[in-house]
Amino acid sequence: MNLTKINYEADEKWADVVPILQQEGENSLAQIAYTDEYSQATSYLRAVMASNEKSERAMELTEHIINMNPAHYTVWLYRADIIKTLSLNPVKELDKLEAISLNHPKNFQVWGYRQSIMSIIPTLPPKELSFLAKVLAKDAKNYHVWAYRQWLVEYFSLWPTSEGKGSELFFIDSLLTNDVRNNSAWNHRYFVLFGRNVESVMPLDIFTQEINYAMAKIDTAPQNASAWNYLKGILRKQKKGAKEVEHFALQYVSLEDESKIRSSHALDLLAEIWAGEASDKACQALDLLSNKYDPVRANYWQYRKSLIKAAQAA
Repeated sequence: MNLTKINYEADEKWADVVPILQQEGENSLAQIAYTDEYSQATSYLRAVMASNEKSERAMELTEHIINMNPAHYTVWLYRADIIKTLSLNPVKELDKLEAISLNHPKNFQVWGYRQSIMSIIPTLPPKELSFLAKVLAKDAKNYHVWAYRQWLVEYFSLWPTSEGKGSELFFIDSLLTNDVRNNSAWNHRYFVLFGRNVESVMPLDIFTQEINYAMAKIDTAPQNASAWNYLKGILRKQKKGAKEVEHFALQYVSLEDESKIRSSHALDLLAEIWAGEASDKACQALDLLSNKYDPVRANYWQYRKSLIKAAQAA
């Protein structure tokens, strides 16, 4: 976007506009120290917004203000209204937006605006997903980008096939191969596969596929909470309980030899399985979590133990 300084008072193009100054009040507690350039530009913005002007010069004005303050939510909203009213090319606007998105990747206003512009495009632009990959390559856990990407999946129906295949899953797998602890990627995988009415869309073998996928990733990093949480999420979605992965979890736990415990998350899952059987092994596992492997949450583990004791006494 253009960084050239502009003096609206000296520009004949703006001679017909009477700027509306910001009303701070005589006794305001703390006036914001805006630059003269910013104060002047926003004064003209108030004027054109008051008259509901949608024009090329208004577009230029919004660009100028965004360059000075990319977090100005109102100016982004006004700019989107201008584009829609004038039927300007939304794909060109996305291209123009790329640099500021890369320079301000944590600015939620930028991503909200991008979504607004994308919503007037009938088909997904070919460069969009590669652009998002570029942003996520810099910060693979950027919440705003992931939220926007979820919206894209829904809006353009980028869901995987009934066989569990699709470009989104391929992309997520590449991220998890690079960093198996990327909780954002795990969350997106779950959303892509189960974010709609899965019972009517996904066959049962997709659950098997994902259980196996999670277990394979767990095997590479047994103390990675993200993969274990994903596994538990699938099991709950499948509504079959965790009993079927008991043998798998036991690879990382030995109640007889604590030196062989390689994952506190496996211990947690086994405690959940054994609790359903009112087994003393569940209490033993919860004591280990409380006293040694996760003492920060000791009260939580002891609460779970109390539920088992209550069930045994009933």
